[in-house]
Amino acid sequence: MKFFIDTADLDEIREAMSWGVLSGVTTNPSLYARTGGKLADFEAHMAEICRVCEGLPVSAESQAKTTEGMVEDARRLAALAPNVVVKLPICEESLPATHQLASEGIRVNMTLVFSAPQALLAARAGARYVSPFVGRFDDIGDDGLAQLETVVRAVKNYSYGYWDGEGGPEIITASVRTPNHVTQAALMGADIATVPFAALRKCVRHPLTAEGRAKFDADWEKVSAGA
Repeated sequence: MKFFIDTADLDEIREAMSWGVLSGVTTNPSLYARTGGKLADFEAHMAEICRVCEGLPVSAESQAKTTEGMVEDARRLAALAPNVVVKLPICEESLPATHQLASEGIRVNMTLVFSAPQALLAARAGARYVSPFVGRFDDIGDDGLAQLETVVRAVKNYSYGYWDGEGGPEIITASVRTPNHVTQAALMGADIATVPFAALRKCVRHPLTAEGRAKFDADWEKVSAGA
């Protein structure tokens, strides 16, 4: 399974890139707002993320509300860098936009997917990536992982033709909160997990690893003291 980082924070992206584990970046308006970014600087910020992550897909989201506006935004965003992926929310306006963009070779990440029918429609319209959410289901007392499994099974039953040469559409597990979300997504066969940096750190750490390191350090101190 591939790891994307779900952030617009350049420092987080640079650090995660240094680990050698990233295959892409996803952003959204909320994540950009958390950086303190301004509207006038949005495209320059996305271009810088693309530069830092050269060759890796970087999702930049359109806030347009019409099909025409989404297509216009997508063309402009795609012109920023060859690794831009345009993020669109699943809705009646975004499906024809995605179909048009796919015909132009512009990759779309269809986001805010919460059901298998939504995911299937996104895939059929030509989305390169489909992003079902997990954590937001958990927030309302539902089982986000069960919902994800339904999406994965449904989408992978079929081939779609638009991105066969690239292996798409790929399923991005989104709204990831815990290492268990990552584990279960991998076991289900989801292609990608897009993970906030705090959750990515949790994936590295384990209490038994920390305990083991502490014991090794203590024993090595004894060896060093007797040198």
